[in-house]
Amino acid sequence: MRLRGRPTLQTLVVIGVVFLVQQVTGLLGGLRYALFVLDVTVAARPWSAVTHVYAHANVGHLLANAVGLALAGSLVARRTTTLRFHAFFVLVGGLAGLAQVFLGGLLGAPAGVVGASGAIFGLFGYLLTGNPVAAGLFDRLDLSVRAQVAVFLVVAVAVTLATASPRAALVGHGVGLALGLAAGRVRALDVSPARQPAEAVEGGDYRRP
Repeated sequence: MRLRGRPTLQTLVVIGVVFLVQQVTGLLGGLRYALFVLDVTVAARPWSAVTHVYAHANVGHLLANAVGLALAGSLVARRTTTLRFHAFFVLVGGLAGLAQVFLGGLLGAPAGVVGASGAIFGLFGYLLTGNPVAAGLFDRLDLSVRAQVAVFLVVAVAVTLATASPRAALVGHGVGLALGLAAGRVRALDVSPARQPAEAVEGGDYRRP
């Protein structure tokens, strides 16, 4: 299986490997939680801001996110480099998780989270605003930066509520989507055709433990 130049497939492999490690560490007391679950003790376990993005609560959780990643990731990956793709995935997923932990906690949601859905919502958000049709629409409307931010927040809230499900980390989903919408608007991941990889490029749900 060829992985080079295929960031979506690379990410899927990492997620699968992490899930296997989770099963092994689950037999060792609290090690699984310490390694992979992001919560308010993140300052003491800073690695969890990254590892939680690739960890999942169960097989169903993993498969649902794998489908979303395959769909959105394969489209975004065609427009960017492997390094930018992974940096975006980790950054958006990490920020979405932190938002869920600290803002979601204020709303009474349990603090611990795992899953890639914040990053995946970010990928879908990027696709929504990072395309020529959306760019042309925003240019015609000539909205101020503040107005565009307001639009992104409204869309993020609406989509998050429309796709809500039991145990889903809604704050993380909304923040991930909003970040993706903003990044797509400025084409943060896009590279010129001359800089595209030579190979054909294939291209959380956050759950409480």
